[in-house]
Parts: sequence; C-alpha cells; structure tokens
Amino acid sequence: MSSLPSAFTGVTVHPKANVYFDGNVISHTVFFPDGSKKTLGLIYPGSYHFGTAAAERMEIIAGSCTVILDGSTAGASYGVGAQFDVPSNSGFTILSPNGICEYICSFL
Repeated sequence: MSSLPSAFTGVTVHPKANVYFDGNVISHTVFFPDGSKKTLGLIYPGSYHFGTAAAERMEIIAGSCTVILDGSTAGASYGVGAQFDVPSNSGFTILSPNGICEYICSFL
C-alpha cells in the first residue's frame, strides 16, 4: 500500500478535463516542476477499457475497483491506498461497480 498524498505543491493544472466514455470517466492533468505529470480522476459505475502508450501506476484514493490487465482473464480488486501498474503499450479494463472510484495516475 502507498500513502496517499495530502497535496501537491508547485504544480500547474491543465483546466480542460479529459472526458472519456460519455463523461463516465473524467480526469485533469497536473504538471510537476520536474516535467512529470499525473492525472487525477473519477470513474463512475461501469466497465471501461483503456490502452496505454506509457507505463502507468494507478493509485486508488477513494472507492474501489476491479482491474483486468490485458492478456489476463483474472481480475484483482483494489481499494483506498492500493495501487497497480500497467505496462507500456498495453491496456486494462477497470470496473467500478459500487459507486465512484477516484484515482491518481502516474506516468512511469
């Protein structure tokens, strides 16, 4: 388990939302002084598939989800404070069956 950040300092936030799946997944991009970026988002109830170009680390900060990585048939459940990694040039299906799931996505 990771410790959840209480705040990010010295960042720039891109105000335009990233909207996916008819508004059921929404995120905002945060840029850090070192050039790295993260997205902070909400996943409304449902099942959604994402492709990845860069490797990603998803941290769950509220709610819960089930994730199936591309190439696997088994799902794993994640709750607050849990994280999972997705390889580059891959993808994952994320299911949020019990309400809104909030996340921080770091690009590795």
